[in-house]
Amino acid sequence: MLYPLNLELAGKSCVVVGGGQVAYRKVRGLLAAEAQVTVIAPMVTDDLRALAEAGRLKWLEQAFKAGLLKELRPLLVFVAADNPAANAAAIAEAKEIGALVNAATDPEQTDFSVPSKVQRGDFLLTVSTGGGSPAFSRLLRERLEREYPDSFGQFLERLMVLRDEIKAMPGGSREHERLWRQSLNQGIIDLVRVGHLDQAEEEVRNGITNAGIKSQDSTC
Repeated sequence: MLYPLNLELAGKSCVVVGGGQVAYRKVRGLLAAEAQVTVIAPMVTDDLRALAEAGRLKWLEQAFKAGLLKELRPLLVFVAADNPAANAAAIAEAKEIGALVNAATDPEQTDFSVPSKVQRGDFLLTVSTGGGSPAFSRLLRERLEREYPDSFGQFLERLMVLRDEIKAMPGGSREHERLWRQSLNQGIIDLVRVGHLDQAEEEVRNGITNAGIKSQDSTC
């Protein structure tokens, strides 16, 4: 059973063993998360070479050998080389130092998977089939991309402002949670989906105001 988790990787050491297209896909995601990426491979794709030359990642131009991971102390290790012996050695050393392993060629040795995702700013949806069917995961992601456009990320920014306003209101966390529960509903989602952000925000604000009034009335 997988445990869903969002990791903060900014500044964290992550290693990708291998230099092909699979490795490149892993690297792109890690760089987007602002991780410190090291690629270990005797040869890499042109895209990876360009990233290394631009200083976006560190490239160790060699096949994997024992001891490299102990020096780098990575949090995550992605194993995607076309050399089975190198892959096995990388997995063994990663396990030894307590790093989490994603092994493209050896699912039984994999500690975590990277789900398909739909991201709109800080608004993030992920889909995983636990490796059971990547094609189905991709299909679901494509549907979510259609159903959750950029407007959801834009509306989240407004909700973050509202959150600060609510935190400044009287009452503790339970009262603030009650205001959110009574002001957010499925109708808000429908408005955001079609891009009516001003109307959606107005309805949320009205809901917060009404919930506050009802709370005051109940104490009278």
